[in-house]
Amino acid sequence: MIKARVYVTIKQSVLDPQGVAVQGALHSMGFREVDSVRIGKYMEIQLDSNDRFEAEARIKAMCEKLLANTVVEDYRFELEG
Repeated sequence: MIKARVYVTIKQSVLDPQGVAVQGALHSMGFREVDSVRIGKYMEIQLDSNDRFEAEARIKAMCEKLLANTVVEDYRFELEG
């Protein structure tokens, strides 16, 4: 079994309105040191495979086809196991 941890974030060049809203809320709560906030997604995926090369290719395909909108989002992943 291989576990993949997938992180999807808005590209730096794209405005993140949810991050801006969270930053504003933190400022209003007294956390003035917060310079910026970017919101993302985190996923854990279990693969029924022991082939790391194949698992990497499959996770990349999943990210490209469904998990990330590569026009406005970046992704990275880690494999364990």
